[in-house]
Amino acid sequence: MMSKKSPQLRFEGFTDDWEQCKLSDEMTDFIVPMRDKPKEFGGNIPWTRIEDIEGKFLNDSLSKQYVTEETIQKMNLKIIPKDSLIVSSSATFGVVAMVTQDLITNQTFIGLVPREKNTLDYWYSFFQSSEARKYMKLQSAGSTIFYIARDSFEKMPISVPKIDEMIKIGEYFSNLDNLIALHQRKLDLLKEQKKGYLQKMFPKNGAKVPELRFAGFADDWEERKLGDHAKYRRGSFPQPYGNKEWYDGEGAMPFVQVVDVTNKLTLVENTKQKISKLAQSKSVFVPKGKVVVTLQGSIGRVAITQYDSFVDRTLLIFEDYEKETDERFWAYTIQKKFEIEKLKAPGGTIKTITKEALSSFDVHLPKFEEQQKIGSFFKQLDDTIALHQRKLDLLKEQKKGFLQKMFV
Repeated sequence: MMSKKSPQLRFEGFTDDWEQCKLSDEMTDFIVPMRDKPKEFGGNIPWTRIEDIEGKFLNDSLSKQYVTEETIQKMNLKIIPKDSLIVSSSATFGVVAMVTQDLITNQTFIGLVPREKNTLDYWYSFFQSSEARKYMKLQSAGSTIFYIARDSFEKMPISVPKIDEMIKIGEYFSNLDNLIALHQRKLDLLKEQKKGYLQKMFPKNGAKVPELRFAGFADDWEERKLGDHAKYRRGSFPQPYGNKEWYDGEGAMPFVQVVDVTNKLTLVENTKQKISKLAQSKSVFVPKGKVVVTLQGSIGRVAITQYDSFVDRTLLIFEDYEKETDERFWAYTIQKKFEIEKLKAPGGTIKTITKEALSSFDVHLPKFEEQQKIGSFFKQLDDTIALHQRKLDLLKEQKKGFLQKMFV
């Protein structure tokens, strides 16, 4: 029978019970940074903030703020040394990073210095485990801003294996973190490539052709008013919204609202609400394969519906076009147009959009064959991005499962 003093999942060859102790038994120091922010910058020791954390490590170049040793001594600032950890002690519990160079920070963090440097990967993973996060949350105090005191960190009850097993666990999670980081970089690169193609494969303001085209296409793109090219309408829903008879029941169907439109040109797999058979005649039916765009809340979010549904009045449905139009090409055209309009809006946010304003949008349209080519290209790119996203999500879920099973 498995001992309660050992984890559910272990590497072969390790059978000893884990030792129960306090975190203070495994750390040589707990460093609580000063509250004061440096008044002068310009040295070579980075001033680190929580937003400077990128995955497992700190990116000191994000803050671009460095402090001199003279300032540190004058203000009695506390240095967190290389080969230690910083763990968030307020607000966002469980945020942890490895320190690869001396730094200073504020009271958002506490610095932890392990007794054995080669256990750093183990402790990094430990502070991501559910047990560590649960303890920190329970020990937090405060009325509006929650924090964990140094004393609570020191008294944290833990179970630890012998050092050779700690190193093995640390190495395993380090390799898994590296794999996750690799997939994240690939995904980020694909998204950047897509962003670049979107800029180059659609005409810029004042241009009649895009910078980048497929071979065999040379004609100018036609500039038209959106209202002259597309037939569209808003969705609908019976009032009052809260009436229970409008929802669920036998024959209920997906009801699409703003919250159901993702930022990936798709709807969510399951809509938040289902519209009842009784209410369907009072709404607007949209067959799969149609382009919709949100008009309230997250304005300008676009999707190509992947299933039959009914649609709320907070969305616009493109029902038909004056000329044959590729739906995926049109979806990207609308998405780009709203991005341009957002740049024009005060604060970079569109507060509202009227039918008249939408009708006057200028859109550029190539011949249908070129639209198809562009639409197909971006579909393949989207499918590749989605595949890498699924792989990344799976790796993260696997790590989450291992964190639960490999720590006590």
